[in-house]
Amino acid sequence: MFSPKKLASIAALLLSGALAYGQYGIGGGQNKGTLAPEVQKTGPTVRSVTGVVLDQGDNPLARAVVYLKNTKTLTIKTYISNEKGNYQFTGLVPNQDYELHAELSGSKSPTKTLSGFDSREKATLNLHIDQSKKSTDQKSSDETKKDSDESKKNEDSHTQNK
Repeated sequence: MFSPKKLASIAALLLSGALAYGQYGIGGGQNKGTLAPEVQKTGPTVRSVTGVVLDQGDNPLARAVVYLKNTKTLTIKTYISNEKGNYQFTGLVPNQDYELHAELSGSKSPTKTLSGFDSREKATLNLHIDQSKKSTDQKSSDETKKDSDESKKNEDSHTQNK
């Protein structure tokens, strides 16, 4: 049926296949042979964000409250800037988005985002507060107080006229 040459060729082919299977672990065998080990890419296990709170003239603002919001868990951490306007948050989860803003005397900075795609272990985000502009919440409470004060004055003058 098969000539001795063909049988030898088939046997050699089967033998080389069996050796490759055993040496390189083809098919899920235990022996992985001479394959190079997998390189595991590891990012930072924690990260931090630091920065300076500044006014519209780039002067540092002391005692500003900096808010850090985890957009996944919605937890908020705060930090009061030091005399040089510096703030810092450490121990942050990598691959997680955070939103930051600062507030001082009713004025608020624009919100900045620290993206989970940002692979820096130590990020720096400076926050600018324009103190000539108050937040809409503060303005509305100031206006409500002003309206209340004016209505009291009107009531007082009305009772004095009687």
